[in-house]
Amino acid sequence: MQFVDEVKIHVKSGDGGRGCLSFRREKFIPMGGPDGGDGGNGGDVFFEVDEGLGTLLDFRYKVHYKAERGEHGRGKKMHGKAGESLTIRVPPGTLVYDDETGELLADLTAPGEKVLLLKGGMGGRGNARFATSTNRAPRHFQPGTPGEERWLRLELKLLADVGLVGLPNAGKSTLISAVSAARPKIADYPFTTLVPNLGVVRYGGYKSFVMADIPGIIEGASEGHGLGTRFLRHVERTDLFLHLVDLSDLQAGDPIERFEMINRELARHKPELLEKTQIVVLTKMDVTEVREKAEEVLSSFQDRGYRTHALSAVTGAGVKELVEILGREIETRHPPKREEPAGEEPA
Repeated sequence: MQFVDEVKIHVKSGDGGRGCLSFRREKFIPMGGPDGGDGGNGGDVFFEVDEGLGTLLDFRYKVHYKAERGEHGRGKKMHGKAGESLTIRVPPGTLVYDDETGELLADLTAPGEKVLLLKGGMGGRGNARFATSTNRAPRHFQPGTPGEERWLRLELKLLADVGLVGLPNAGKSTLISAVSAARPKIADYPFTTLVPNLGVVRYGGYKSFVMADIPGIIEGASEGHGLGTRFLRHVERTDLFLHLVDLSDLQAGDPIERFEMINRELARHKPELLEKTQIVVLTKMDVTEVREKAEEVLSSFQDRGYRTHALSAVTGAGVKELVEILGREIETRHPPKREEPAGEEPA
């Protein structure tokens, strides 16, 4: 599935129906009087979170959304039917902005969360509403008010408990494929991962957490270099970072300097990102040259106050232990997510 995380759409609520100008005309009733009914209200526009969605792809194929208008009033004091409201479903983590002003209108994160963004127009009153003791044959009626309309910008920020950051080819995609059912593309060249990937990681029985594989960050990413700011925003809602460090020949330069460079890019994008917990993970421990350097590099990170771990996602060494560490860390922040096995009733 194509990953789309920013779109622009045009949304309009329904217009109110027109009130009716009508007089009762029946045989043998010479003074029938006014009987024009009211117009119906236009439909509202709601946005609702659908946890089954993971991308804004559908909005690439349909840009204009419009709620139903209210029906016009009719004679015999028949009121017009209200227009049907429109509910637009979006994935968790969607922000809705007014495209013209840049105002944030809604931040939709919780499954099932529903907000009213555009109110439908009011139906106009028919002439029967204006009859008085001194004006028994009013010829006045009201048109319905128009619905609201806006160009909206939808932006998706992934919701994940753990975010994987690191240079291209640091082993992020290999790790998430080893601990979850996510299957990102894996190859030995930079920027293999072009879109973020989410995976559900299970641990300790039926508990689980969500891990996000963020495309590789390079120097200047906060200014738009490489994949730039397009994907940096997906780390903003992450509780915990796994900062993957690759000591193999695929990465040139000092690993500490590479680590600090990525942190500088995170800080330039949003300074509070550095306040989040980071665990340094050395990858590719199945490679001899990596094992030879590992102890010294781990000590250097520990001296800087970081917790460290070493693993090989290819052989599985250290992977299970890392998952348990992450599970315990996340449980200190949020209640664990429990998933019941299929075919069994919850206890």
